[in-house]
Amino acid sequence: MELTVVMPCLNEAETVETCVRKALTCMREHDIDGEVVIADNGSTDGSQQLARDAGARVVHVEAKGYGNALIGGIRAARGRYVIMGDADDSYDFTALLPFVEQLRDGADLVMGNRFKGGIAPGAMPPLHRYLGNPVLSFVGRLFFPSAIGDFHCGLRGFRRDSILRLGLQTGGMEFASEMVVKSTLQGLDVREVPTTLSPDGRSRPPHLRSWRDGWRHLRFLLLYSPRWLFFLPGLALMVLGVVAGTALAFGPVWIGELAFDVDTLVGASAMVVIGFQAVLFALFTKVYAAEEGFLPEDRRIKRLVDVITLERGLVVGGLLALAGLAGLVASLVHWQVRSFGELDPRESLRLVVPSATALIMSLQTVFAALFISILGIRRTKETPIDVAASAAEEAAEQVSKEGVAEIAEDVTDDIAEGAAGESAPAKA
Repeated sequence: MELTVVMPCLNEAETVETCVRKALTCMREHDIDGEVVIADNGSTDGSQQLARDAGARVVHVEAKGYGNALIGGIRAARGRYVIMGDADDSYDFTALLPFVEQLRDGADLVMGNRFKGGIAPGAMPPLHRYLGNPVLSFVGRLFFPSAIGDFHCGLRGFRRDSILRLGLQTGGMEFASEMVVKSTLQGLDVREVPTTLSPDGRSRPPHLRSWRDGWRHLRFLLLYSPRWLFFLPGLALMVLGVVAGTALAFGPVWIGELAFDVDTLVGASAMVVIGFQAVLFALFTKVYAAEEGFLPEDRRIKRLVDVITLERGLVVGGLLALAGLAGLVASLVHWQVRSFGELDPRESLRLVVPSATALIMSLQTVFAALFISILGIRRTKETPIDVAASAAEEAAEQVSKEGVAEIAEDVTDDIAEGAAGESAPAKA
């Protein structure tokens, strides 16, 4: 079978029959060997029977959520290609051919773009049309090397085997973002075709919750991009803190009538420490995600981890600790010169703050080197080939044992027969 159209469904009695008939009609008109699968998520309004009467195959998906329903429908699909779309009659299921043509041409994922195809009046709330979708799509293109203009279009087609290999896991509305992000990170052939959006045919409110689901999409994009979540903000804080701290270490800095002194130096020290920690978090996340398969392996991170060995980390941490201790000794000398009396904070803090910062970063460096070494410990993972090889070895060993047992039994029988033959004449 070439194509399966999967529609998630939760109480869509008003529209599901129309959507099924449109999809089946489109496939008949274009000689596409296909089916329609309704991934029902617990409807109580009779949607299941209406879908069956219209010609669809209904599969029940117990786990609640948009993403869970779609994953269940995709796994149940029999077609080589899958096109997914909402069962609310907002997408045009009579215009599936452009998706199929791109898939036949070798695309792994074909996204619909509603902004290029046309959005009918009242089809999309202004908050989604002018803020939510454009902003989240922009963030997706910024964080990941993707040219997709409509990250959240619900009408999209893909090769079933390619998408199942991605191991999609999110169960809610962020499933739409996960599919695009993981396809992009894995280097799949992702394309885009114009599609239209019409007002849905339901009399009830949609399942989508603007702010909740928008935050879930944004959260997913952030968690899958350690560079934007940790590295770039941390690097910016570090650079700003180092520049400000270096300038203030030699005396107050005046900008117009504003004077920046040791109080700002303490703030600059905090920026350096927080920024350094954020950069380390980015490195930890990248290493862990690559080891667990959440993100593809980054060659730059791998080279960096190869360079930052435990021993080198300990050496760098030790050098920072020595620098910090040297600064603290200098501050004690400065105190001694003042006969261990009252000090001017504007002088003493210029020694103490950089020294304390160096000591803190020395410990962070040592702990980071130890933690990265732990993350780098390779676990033995049994692959299907390993399982098959083990089974074959066990079978061969069993056969060998059975063969030895049979030989031993035959030898025992021969000895017994021989003994019986010798004893018979003696009795006669």
